[in-house]
Amino acid sequence: MRVAVIGAGGWGTALSIVAARAGREVRLWARNAVLAEEINARRVNSGYLDGHALPEGIRATSETGEALRGAGLVILAAPSHATRGLLEVVRGGLEPGAVVVSATKGVEFETGRRISEVVAEVLGSVAASRFVCLSGPSFAREVAAGQPTAVVAASADEGLAKSVQAALSAQNFRVYTNPDVVGTELGGASKNVMALAAGMVAGLGLGTNSVAALVTRGLAEMTRLALAEGARRETLMGLAGLGDLVLTCTGGLSRNRRVGHELGRGRSLVEVLAGMREVAEGVSTTRAIRLLAARGGVEMPITEEVHAVLYEGKDARDAVESLMTRPLKGEVVSSQ
Repeated sequence: MRVAVIGAGGWGTALSIVAARAGREVRLWARNAVLAEEINARRVNSGYLDGHALPEGIRATSETGEALRGAGLVILAAPSHATRGLLEVVRGGLEPGAVVVSATKGVEFETGRRISEVVAEVLGSVAASRFVCLSGPSFAREVAAGQPTAVVAASADEGLAKSVQAALSAQNFRVYTNPDVVGTELGGASKNVMALAAGMVAGLGLGTNSVAALVTRGLAEMTRLALAEGARRETLMGLAGLGDLVLTCTGGLSRNRRVGHELGRGRSLVEVLAGMREVAEGVSTTRAIRLLAARGGVEMPITEEVHAVLYEGKDARDAVESLMTRPLKGEVVSSQ
């Protein structure tokens, strides 16, 4: 099976390496032709994943037609805000029967639509029926380095999930299957909001007690939203939920945690983002998750405070104080 990876950032490049290690012929699409040429000539993506050699089975291109030609598996690895536009570009070049895999951990912030919903709108019902979401705790650099990693391939069609599992499982990259697309997508997106909050807590100089409380209450918040949208609780307790949440809230390679940390230290969002080359999905996804929560009447106090810091000029310390002075309540709320 030939694999096309759309997006030559760190994550797209790491997934290209994974697919090549699994014996697949890979076409890596880069928006920048100069980057594509460098990858082919030097066998490294110095701009986004420096220090990791790309196997010979990978060929980069800036032409979508070349990337998609003969590809039975098309992996979307671009930021969520760019996904709709990219889908419109690739729409005419998809092979009949190609499996569309989203490796994007975000929600369209203007509409609150998950990537599967955007795929259905742009590519139509046939493509939507062949959709798989790939998510889980996976820093690109560690994946590229061959460190043991476990992720989830979620699809309503078990056969499609198993085909992605077979296509990408190799060496230390283990893929599990899951039928819950909604939970897998929302877990991967909403954990980025919690990572921003965890970074703020750390940036304020608070300790591990505070971070642990934030992660735990963040999981409760994520789960409430996912269940309201039709997800399964088990998914949020698994790799795409708890696993990814712990990684992103505590790992030093987390871009979202890094942004939150700098905000906690008092820097402005504009200043922080100006110094970053890759996207911190949580910044825009906070708006989308807040929108979904409002639509569904779901209480998400951490998300509200992160939104206030990002977009309403609230100080991070005041946001933490607001969370700690909320009315007292029980930890477990009866569903009856």
